[in-house]
Amino acid sequence: MILARPYLRLSSTPPLHGAVPRPELTPPRREDGALKIVSWNLLRRIGATARDVIDLIRAERPDLLLMQEATVEIDALPTLIGGHYARAPLPGRIHGLACWSPWPFARQPLACTLPAGTVFRRVAQVVECRSLVVANVHLSHGQLLNRRQLRRVVQLLPHQAAILGDFNQVGPALIRHFQDVGPRAPTHRMADMLPIRLDRCLVRGLTCTARHVIENYASDHRPISVMLRPSGDRR
Repeated sequence: MILARPYLRLSSTPPLHGAVPRPELTPPRREDGALKIVSWNLLRRIGATARDVIDLIRAERPDLLLMQEATVEIDALPTLIGGHYARAPLPGRIHGLACWSPWPFARQPLACTLPAGTVFRRVAQVVECRSLVVANVHLSHGQLLNRRQLRRVVQLLPHQAAILGDFNQVGPALIRHFQDVGPRAPTHRMADMLPIRLDRCLVRGLTCTARHVIENYASDHRPISVMLRPSGDRR
């Protein structure tokens, strides 16, 4: 169940798209309830295309794919490959957050406004996919602000939940009760020189059984992949 606070404003989202995925793209059902989640910042306009995303889906076969800097071009995914899809544009921008899954979403993904950045407003996309609730984020660059945004995201989530995406953070997230379980390898090269780890996965009440950075250079970010399953602590 997704817990929402009454003072949160929900931004408008495009209609949810869905089509039957091709059988070879559907991940296997896992007895332990684990889900494979992939997160990728696509780099709007000049980065990964819808075809690049399809290649990633075919290679990784995720239960849930989270995307940042997704433009209207990515809306073609259900037509091109099937599955279920939703996109939440950032207010006043050509890009935003998007999610794709071969499985139907338990409910329409929510787009929730976050504390405003210095340039434009940010949203978080909260997705309920099979047994997990996951927040898809693309946080601001300011190191105090993005931690404030992250604390707001935590207020949207039940005890067992994950937060994935482009955190734009340097150093630890410092979010109480959440563990950083994502891969430790760099995911982004700042100014084509300094490799840093901006793409992360935080979890609470979940166990990560596998993680890796995917060697894909269609964007300035490399995708990350994690395998998550509910832990015994449900509270």
